[in-house]
Amino acid sequence: MSATADSGDDAEGAVGWDVDPDNGSVALVEALGRQLRMWREVAGLRAAEFGALVRYGENQVYKLESGKRIPRPEFLVKADEVLGAGGKVAAMADDVAQARYPKEVRELAKLETRAVELALYSNHNIHGLLQTEEFSRALLRTRRPALSSDELERAVAARLARQSIYERSPGPEMSFVQEEVTLRRPIGGAAVIRRQLERLLEVGQLPNVEVQVMPTCHASHPGTGGLITAVAVNPVTALKFPAPR
Repeated sequence: MSATADSGDDAEGAVGWDVDPDNGSVALVEALGRQLRMWREVAGLRAAEFGALVRYGENQVYKLESGKRIPRPEFLVKADEVLGAGGKVAAMADDVAQARYPKEVRELAKLETRAVELALYSNHNIHGLLQTEEFSRALLRTRRPALSSDELERAVAARLARQSIYERSPGPEMSFVQEEVTLRRPIGGAAVIRRQLERLLEVGQLPNVEVQVMPTCHASHPGTGGLITAVAVNPVTALKFPAPR
């Protein structure tokens, strides 16, 4: 077998992600799998032949077609080209990319895409919308019970995907308040936390973003009750206490 057409379980992470039955994406993934199989059969390709063309193993192709794995967006683009689907398979890439994220993250992301103003207070970690990829991965590795490699990468990807909010034009007014301790805890080591602090300075320079620090020496303030996320959307204001990080 070609070294580029892996078929073992150790290569599954490169193929896609496990389907979480609780996040509401099962029907979408299964429907896409049926479409992939239909296009493959119309093209007259056996699973092994199709797998060789997209550099996947036969077993991996079957898992994708049966809806047991969520395919990566780049796989759908390549599959569309190989199968001559004229963009019909590749068009599902964005929807499928969202399917790998937990339901609560998708709902929060939808709310954030409608936001005109966000006010966020974080007292135990740097807020997810401010995190670098390296910091986010190091922070998520501290969870107990520990996340699997698949769960870890999915969680990091979900956190970074939410940061597309900075690309909106016009962007929402965003105000972050971080407890001092969240900036001092060396998550990931000196190099990671340094890059993270540089990221805070970069984001704070955006005209619609304000980043403030609550000093530990401040004896009392309204945020001592815990995390706060206030999201103002038109025409109403939605409050979430606490918000997922």
